[in-house]
Amino acid sequence: MSAGVSRKRRAGAGAPEAVLNALPHPVICLDGDDVIVDVNVSAEAFFEISANVLCGRPIKEFIPFGSPLLALIDQARERGAPVNEYRVDLGTPRNGGDRIVDIHVAPLHEKPDVLAIVLQERTIADKMDRQLTHRGAARSVTALAAMLAHEIKNPLSGIRGAAQLLEQSASDDDRALTRLICDEADRIVKLVDRMEVFSDERPIEREAVNIHAVLEHVKRIAQSGFARGLKIVEDYDPSLPPVLANRDQLIQVFLNLVKNAAESIGDAPDGEIHLSTAFRPGVRLSVPGASAKVSLPLQFTVRDNGPGVPDDLLPHLFDPFVTTKPTGSGLGLALVAKIVGAHGGIIECESQPRRTSFRVLMPMYTGGESRRARS
Repeated sequence: MSAGVSRKRRAGAGAPEAVLNALPHPVICLDGDDVIVDVNVSAEAFFEISANVLCGRPIKEFIPFGSPLLALIDQARERGAPVNEYRVDLGTPRNGGDRIVDIHVAPLHEKPDVLAIVLQERTIADKMDRQLTHRGAARSVTALAAMLAHEIKNPLSGIRGAAQLLEQSASDDDRALTRLICDEADRIVKLVDRMEVFSDERPIEREAVNIHAVLEHVKRIAQSGFARGLKIVEDYDPSLPPVLANRDQLIQVFLNLVKNAAESIGDAPDGEIHLSTAFRPGVRLSVPGASAKVSLPLQFTVRDNGPGVPDDLLPHLFDPFVTTKPTGSGLGLALVAKIVGAHGGIIECESQPRRTSFRVLMPMYTGGESRRARS
């Protein structure tokens, strides 16, 4: 099938093409010379290249040099039967690197020279596991926050009150010490207050939210404060449907992510934060408070060109009290994970030097959902 015919038939929404494009996994068809003759929409998203560019060019141009996929193609042709391989890295600098997939290669019965390749990203299963981990960490912090609020704030109030009474009759030198006691007590109370957010189990109001308006609001705040002097690049899908979310909490999520990106970049002269939105069908999860699973097709990404996250911290980045900042509390990303999880979404981080990406997958608004869900 030629590239032109492929594009024409896809636009016509014929039944086979509609089914092919509805698949969440990339599908690529090769002719006898290993030239791409057709792809589905998921393959375009995987390679981050349009079908018009992919079709008519050899598959080896879009995969790593010496990739096991080339050997699988040869095996499928020699055997005339399907072959599989698991956990193969098809990442290239073009598509961001580290794209671990399961590969299925099979010849078509009607045309044995034509091969169909199906890629199943391992990251989808990994996202599920990480999301369960993040929710478990949030529940742990919830219990800790409730205990701290009761066991620490009350005694601190007494300590602070006693220090204020002593300050009234203290000398100038001793007054500095009583002021230090009050300041440190206030600092601990602020930390406990931040943790109390985790124990907030009140229902949240959710509605149709324009994510681009949220990101624009976050951008204005950032550029007028902590990200002043940094370049912020926007790459938005203007046709994106609304997200089912709480607007204020979304602002909190992305303000935290953008602030982390700015602090990671620091004073680098070429510092850049990249905000992007895209439609990525395929992932389905259970939303808290709902009986049916929902898809999470809306992808929002905050990327920076800072030094990246150390490999040993990456698996624990959303756990409480884990931070790369000398003066950080390690609660910011834990709170982000809690908010995203309360919305039935997923957050993940991929990091390498000069390319750290935080991706948030969220459900879209369809008009029939309840406005209240438990956090």
